Amino acid sequence: MTASTASCYSPVYLDVPRAIEQLGDAQALRNMLPMLLEMLERDVPRIADSLSGGDVRGANALLHSMKGCMPIFCVETLCEELAQLEYVSKTAGIADVLPAYSVLAPKLEQLKLDVSVFLMSAA
Repeated sequence: MTASTASCYSPVYLDVPRAIEQLGDAQALRNMLPMLLEMLERDVPRIADSLSGGDVRGANALLHSMKGCMPIFCVETLCEELAQLEYVSKTAGIADVLPAYSVLAPKLEQLKLDVSVFLMSAA
């Protein structure tokens, strides 16, 4: 994707106006998004690995930390879905958590793409 293509891209889950409102300005958003991208790149596969190994508690810890920062950056529907899964991962077993995560994971991947494209267009 080129910078000109990136400038035409409309994010699906990254809520730029919301993030700017939360953080104060666009520069603060550009400064914070690399940390969000790093967390997504690191933790999305770790959650999948934890769940594939039956470790709901380990997945919950990662989901919990992710849930804490998402309301700054993301559309409300993604925040709610993540919060619901984090709650379920505290109270239910792998049979309930794994299918729910398989629905959420592609959305987190889309968020990674949204952040990457935004950072490329902001460069």
